[in-house]
Amino acid sequence: VRHRADGGEATRAAADLLYGELSAAGVRVLYDDRDESAGVKFNDADLIGLPARLLVSDRLLAAEQVELKRRGGEAVKVARGEVLAALRSLS
Repeated sequence: VRHRADGGEATRAAADLLYGELSAAGVRVLYDDRDESAGVKFNDADLIGLPARLLVSDRLLAAEQVELKRRGGEAVKVARGEVLAALRSLS
């Protein structure tokens, strides 16, 4: 789970909530809240070999969506309430 560093408190709160929900459901989550650019964080996620990336931003939050990108795949927008199901469907 990653939130944009320039996002507001609502975005951070949404990312925190998503982290808690996924962790409670047994999903292993790396929450990257470092004060780095998006490119650095995305590159590090690829180097580590994370199978999927979730992005929470102000714009996505306003649309009640999260961006989901499978490693090596295209980014897709997922309804906020369907993130867990979308992640499980990747397996």
